[in-house]
Amino acid sequence: MRVHSSALMVLLVALSLALAGCRTLPPSKPPAQWTAQEARGAQVFAQKCARCHSANTTHTLKGPGLQAITKVGAPPFAAPLSDQRILELLQYGRHNMPAAELNASQRNDLMSYLHSL
Repeated sequence: MRVHSSALMVLLVALSLALAGCRTLPPSKPPAQWTAQEARGAQVFAQKCARCHSANTTHTLKGPGLQAITKVGAPPFAAPLSDQRILELLQYGRHNMPAAELNASQRNDLMSYLHSL
């Protein structure tokens, strides 16, 4: 009986820790409310980013999901990413993420879209 109680206690502690790390993320802006720039950014995202990143979730595809990436810390990032950091990641890449070949207009549109997530 003692073994079962210990195993149950370990399971409850693990579950409590997992739930403590969960939080509700702010919702993404609905497409019907996007500005023209956000809509163009969504197209850039679909063409250049969507095969590796989810937009409206934090679930990992090949790279992390990006919902609320500019608003709250989302795994694997401890804090919201600044525009400067996102632009650096786009320009230079990191680990398995290649640099993105975007012109200035595409970068601006994409940044606007990422802020809508």
